[in-house]
Amino acid sequence: MNQNSGPPAAFVMQQSERFPGVVVHSTAWVDNRASIGPGTHIWMNAQVREYATIGAECVIAKDVYIDQHVRIGDRCKIQNSSSIYFGVTIKDEVFIGPHVAFTNDRIPRAFNDAWEASPTVVEHGASLGANVTVRCGVTIGEYAMVAAGSVVTRDVAPYSMVIGNPARHVCFVDRDGNRAEEACDVIE
Repeated sequence: MNQNSGPPAAFVMQQSERFPGVVVHSTAWVDNRASIGPGTHIWMNAQVREYATIGAECVIAKDVYIDQHVRIGDRCKIQNSSSIYFGVTIKDEVFIGPHVAFTNDRIPRAFNDAWEASPTVVEHGASLGANVTVRCGVTIGEYAMVAAGSVVTRDVAPYSMVIGNPARHVCFVDRDGNRAEEACDVIE
């Protein structure tokens, strides 16, 4: 019986010739006009569009889509299958869980050629859990936490934990993510 010892040799992580100090999986597509900091790893099937900026020491996981002109800071972790669209800025040390979706058009119509992106900002140290949806035009404050499955429709205060659809404040957290209050109003 023939044992498979891993992916074919053609599908491997390798040092990028275009971006010094960056490791890119052979199945990822990274536009030459992007800017990527050293120590960043881009995993399989990820796509990084033109003029996107990704800082140093980031992890861009499997199947992530990063649109044109998106800005991502240093030491961020963008988990599998997240979609980050034009108009989004992610500051340093942000965690984006798997399948997080950002939007960028408040009034989406397929036939609207004059649409403009509504800017969205995720501040330093914030964390977004799996399957979070972020409506465009909001700011998620520094060290805020957005619980898995939440839908963010308005700004999130710094150090706030929000949960639900629409996401609402339940308590404050400290820099490490621990509750900063005795009790949180957790939705069961």
